[in-house]
Amino acid sequence: MKSNLLLPIISIQTRSLPEGWEKAVVATWEQGAQIPTQYDQPGDPPSRDAALVLAVAEPFAEPRIHRALPGGIYDLEVYRQEVIDGIHDSWIAPEEGKWSYTYHERLANYSIPGQGESVNQLDYIIDTLATTPYSRRAQAVLWKPWGDAGAEHPPCLQRIWCRIFDEQLVMATHIRSNDAYKAAFMNMYAFTELQRVIAQRLSQRLGRQIQVGQYNHIVDSFHIYGSYFEDFRGFLQTLQTRTFDERTFTTDQIAPLLEEARERIAKSVAQK
Repeated sequence: MKSNLLLPIISIQTRSLPEGWEKAVVATWEQGAQIPTQYDQPGDPPSRDAALVLAVAEPFAEPRIHRALPGGIYDLEVYRQEVIDGIHDSWIAPEEGKWSYTYHERLANYSIPGQGESVNQLDYIIDTLATTPYSRRAQAVLWKPWGDAGAEHPPCLQRIWCRIFDEQLVMATHIRSNDAYKAAFMNMYAFTELQRVIAQRLSQRLGRQIQVGQYNHIVDSFHIYGSYFEDFRGFLQTLQTRTFDERTFTTDQIAPLLEEARERIAKSVAQK
């Protein structure tokens, strides 16, 4: 007999990034289906899982950073530079058992077997929107079916889509699988930093200001792993005991930590 159960679809519209992330993880906890994962250990409860469509109207509105980061400000900055600047592209060496990709490498240096040249998909997005701002074709893809199908750790981010609307750059990320509690905010933060870079490059190219506009975070499987339910319950308690300002940072508040992180990262990269 065919089941009438549907995977929950969560739709959220919000102003800021930390507010949107909070609402998304809480809704997933409350509405998500119970589904096992390929990473479960014996005794782990099934994950809470839902499809997500999150629209953030002002991704750079302050406060911009949520305090419930899986790591700290240093880790956040490392991840930002990994996505924006490709500081870990040199770690790609699957033949040596190392990384098989980074998001930056797939976006800026997408290679195809048997082809001599790789494709810079970020350049393609900028060229397309500089010529036709309303184009529906300004996108980049990350999946490589000849290598990612069957891989142990294939990329979660699948596609980035951009368009200029009302002199603002709208960007959508399409993700097949997103760890809602311990990865999603860092993803959103870094992807919106990429959105800002694209907007800046378009502004230079067009000779007029293109602002960062709406950011859409679209996920097929937005999930909270059963293995850290206890941690997540602790997070839920903070929503009752702390104000939103106490749960977030403004960019100015963490500026000294960001500067320290950038100095440490620069030294680390220079030593390689």
